[in-house]
Amino acid sequence: MAAISQDTRPTLDASTFINTMRAAWTYKRIAEAGGWPSLPDGTIMKAGDKGPLVPVLRKRLIAEGDLSPELASGTTFDAALIGAVKQFQARHGLPETGAVRARTLEALNIPAATRHRQLTASAQRLASSTFSFGSRYVVVNIPSAAVEAIEQGQVARRYVAIVGKADRPSPSVETRVTAINLNPTWTVPVSLIKKDIIPHVRKDADYLQKMKIRILDAKGQEVDPKAIDWSTQNAINYTLRQDPGAINSLGQIRIDMPNKHAVYMHDTPKKQLFAQDIRFHSSGCVRVADVGDFAEWLLRGTAGPSGAWTKEGIDTAIVSTARQDIRLDKPVPVAWVYLTGYATADGMVHFRNDVYGLDMPKNEPAPEPEAIDVPATASIKTKRL
Repeated sequence: MAAISQDTRPTLDASTFINTMRAAWTYKRIAEAGGWPSLPDGTIMKAGDKGPLVPVLRKRLIAEGDLSPELASGTTFDAALIGAVKQFQARHGLPETGAVRARTLEALNIPAATRHRQLTASAQRLASSTFSFGSRYVVVNIPSAAVEAIEQGQVARRYVAIVGKADRPSPSVETRVTAINLNPTWTVPVSLIKKDIIPHVRKDADYLQKMKIRILDAKGQEVDPKAIDWSTQNAINYTLRQDPGAINSLGQIRIDMPNKHAVYMHDTPKKQLFAQDIRFHSSGCVRVADVGDFAEWLLRGTAGPSGAWTKEGIDTAIVSTARQDIRLDKPVPVAWVYLTGYATADGMVHFRNDVYGLDMPKNEPAPEPEAIDVPATASIKTKRL
């Protein structure tokens, strides 16, 4: 599993917009004053190192408040500098090694003007938000590839996540988690029938059987794969549905959150991807590590078959292999946001990479992303929020 922050401060709360705007003004002044120094390409620095680049690193870290101005002098990479680098790394979602290597160097060398632009763009994306914060809510910051379960203003649990790739981005969403689907089926999106299923079946006639994918006609009747001409695109005229089970593309748990984009959070059989530091692999939905623990948190207050739902109870229900949809007694608000720069109430400013290119100036528009094609698969009918 990739390392993830244990910071209890939520990425998003009711004050994030104004805090981020204040930070934007601060970074504007830094940029107008000349910004901060950069380090040469290929720089590697670690504990105990000495040399002329150490004071440059000190000045760089002082510029954003990671190091006290009183510690500007000194040519040794000492304990104070290690602590400052770790704080810088924490603010940027980087592994907190305390050493300067490729990814940390890249973040250090991003100009102050770019950071100001990220904060301004992030604040603008929040400006139209109507999200209803409650005592319990969920936040997915897409650039962070992380899920936060928040209660009483603090992050109670944070989970490693996998989010949409650049050409199939996860959208910004404000809705509510309404149900947990155990042992869900998966309806294959048309785009994946074209790009994945048809090529696989052409190479291996038994592919659908191995993956436990059934073909259904318009009346819901099962169709023999041999009755379809796989040398054509005719398969897109049918519904391809994967049975529940460990190899199901949604894994064993799906988190239902009705929204116009038909995206949701879910488990995955490809858990090895959670070990990667850069996790932009999905077609728009959000895959959650330790999703059973997350489901237990969401189901708090919802009665189970023998009292409150527990992680063990969820696991037992999954082992039964029966499809089960559990409606939450009290829906939990959830927001998927795209914050490449944001500030918390204590003034700490955080940055993430602009993986979708949404912070680019309007005269340099990002290419139009491919439309998300991820149909809902829950048996529970959606409700108007």
